[in-house]
Order: sequence, then C-alpha cells, then structure tokens
Amino acid sequence: MSNLLIINAHIVTPTGNSARCGDKMRELLDLPCGYIEITDGIITAVGEGDMSPKEGYQVLDAKGKCVLPGFIDSHTHLVFGGYRPDEFVWRMNGDSYMSIMERGGGIYNTVRSTREASFDELKEKAEWFIDVMSRMGVTTVEGKSGYGLDCFTELKQLEVMRAINSDPNRKVDIATTYLGAHAVAPEYAGEPDLYIDFMIDKMLPLIHERGLAENCDVFCEKGVFTVEQSRRLLEAAQAMGYGIKLHADEIVSFGGAELAAELKALSADHLLHASDDGVSAMAENGVVATLLPLTAFTLREPYARGRYMIDSGCAVALATDLNPGSCCSGSIPLLFALACLYMHLSVEEAITALTLNGAAALGKADKTGSIEVGKQGDVVMLDCETPNVLPYYTGMNSVLHTIKSGRLLF
Repeated sequence: MSNLLIINAHIVTPTGNSARCGDKMRELLDLPCGYIEITDGIITAVGEGDMSPKEGYQVLDAKGKCVLPGFIDSHTHLVFGGYRPDEFVWRMNGDSYMSIMERGGGIYNTVRSTREASFDELKEKAEWFIDVMSRMGVTTVEGKSGYGLDCFTELKQLEVMRAINSDPNRKVDIATTYLGAHAVAPEYAGEPDLYIDFMIDKMLPLIHERGLAENCDVFCEKGVFTVEQSRRLLEAAQAMGYGIKLHADEIVSFGGAELAAELKALSADHLLHASDDGVSAMAENGVVATLLPLTAFTLREPYARGRYMIDSGCAVALATDLNPGSCCSGSIPLLFALACLYMHLSVEEAITALTLNGAAALGKADKTGSIEVGKQGDVVMLDCETPNVLPYYTGMNSVLHTIKSGRLLF
C-alpha cells in the first residue's frame, strides 16, 4: 500500500455505498480543483482547494486533468484456454451458431482447451489481460469460471484468480464468480437436471469451503438452463452465502430478468431481450442491470435498452464481457463510446455505470466505486480536464494514470 496526495484535480465521482438508480445516475460530485489523500491504500481525505504536501506522501499534480474512480468491469470470463478466431470469421461470414458447433466450435471448444491448459498457462494469459485492462483504468474486475464444467478445471480457474489476488502488488482486484452453469457439461449431455444436482451437491459446498468464489452465476437461457433449473441452483447458492447473478434474456425473452428480481440477485446481465415487466421488477427489487454493448457489437445484435432501463428506474452497470467466443475484447474506451452513442446513456450515467454501479453489481459498493473517505484508493486520471473525452476519444484510451490502492501504476 502507498501514501499518495493528488492535488489540483478536477474530481468527478458518484457517491454512496449502493447502486444509483434512474435519474440519480446523473448526479455526480464535481470538484473543479480538488485534492485526494490516500493513506495505506485507503482514501482518507477528499476536498476542494489547496492541500499542502505531507511528509511520507508522494504528490501527484493533476492540474488540467480529470480524476475519476477506478473503473469496475463487473462481467468478464478472463481465465480460459485457447482462442477461437476462426469461429469469429465463420460467424462474420454468416455461419449459424449450430453450424459452428457442428464444426467443433462453440463453448465446448474452449472447455477442451481450458481442461488441457496448465495452471501456469491460464495464469499467464489472465495476467496479460489484466495488464491491458489496467492501462485502460480498470481497478476491479469480475472473473467467472465456467470453461471447465468439471470439478478439477472449475477449481483450477478459480485458484488462478485467487493466486492473482494474493499478490500484494496486483494491478486489479478480481471478484470471483462460479459459473459452472455456463453450459451443460459434456459428461451430463441430455441430463441438465443431474448436472444441476452435481453443482448443488458437490461444487457449491466445495468451492464455499475453500473460499474460492464470492458469487454464483447461471446461464438462464433457452436451450441452456430453464428458469426452474436456474432458480434451484441459485436458491441453493444463496442458502450457502453466495451472492447470485444471472446471464439473462440475451437471446430471447425468457424470464431471466423476472427471476433475478424474484431472488433479489446482485445483477442480471446481457438483457438484450428483457421484457418491460422484467425491467420494472428489477427496478423494484434493486437488481443491477449489467449491460454488455461490446458483445452486441461483435455479434451484430441490437443493443440492450439502456436508456429505457434508466428511465424505468433501474440501476445500470456497464461491463465488457471479455471472453474467447462472443466478445474477445476488454476495451473500456469502445465500451464507453458504444454506451453513449448507441444505448443513449449520458456521460454522467456511463461514469456511474462503470464505477459505483459496477461495484454494486459485485456486492462491493461499500468498498470501491467512488472517490470517498474510507474507500479503496483506486482512481484514474484522464489526459484531459473533462470526462467528456471518454466517448469523444472513440475507441482510444484517454487514461493517463491508473492508481491502485494509492500505487501509481506504469
């Protein structure tokens, strides 16, 4: 941990320890010339005006620069084996999902590669992604398992994330999520209920006992897991103390948003086809709607209705969905531009979505996601004095410095 004093900064941040909903997503604290004091990695003072240098503190002059909370990428699959660029081209040329599966592609391609990859291979690749994401201002990221679908490999993925988190000089904190219900394991082909039993009876208790995952996720979608199967798994996870999340209504309107509201999940993610009733129910029950515009972009699908969700009172978060299949991108700059240009979020709403609301989607809004006393000293400095540069530098990185727990990276 480090002691750091940032002075002469244009500070822009949401505030609070919970998600901002609806029109409150536009409400940001704006200090045109302020300071931030970080002591032993924790923010200990924030204010406007001058602050004299203190002994034992590195001083960073942010004159002419905008300072924001570190970005929270609350939905990624960053630990995986292999790549699938050929499938991307097949899909680009019009091949269907089923035809790609028949050619040996799809998620089971990555499952094979991840099962075959060593611990060190998976860790090295994940650390490369983390380095790239950190340079774009990410200070906390969610990492999902889900490319093993068996006991050994799911544990291996989660143990890779724990090893990265154990480094005191880590660039990014990883919030870990068990996604064994990413697809039906090949060993349980045609028997999804037995696979749900396996996860409830063996995997959830084992992972909980070893402290390897904070959250449990399920791909609640037509042709994957039904609403009832998803409910059974998530209720069991909740009973063991996991936070719960859902891949919901990505391909068709399937009732995933409604289930997330019923169970008061941390978040429901994707939501390209969420119903009006599902959106209303999520707003009423405090479920964060995590939207993934990079995936819609790469799949050439309509974007989730971000503007409608905010206007309906939802708390919206933004995340990249970095994964080897549908979206092999962790580009924060492109994510921000797509959210503003095509999902019609304001710059202020997109900042809240990528900071405080992203933290809330991981159950961490009391620890990070805003520049406030008592929270982690995770901030980013832009190479401009206005946050409007974020969508304006379309697809280009405007982050000058990433600061993790008071440490100036790079």
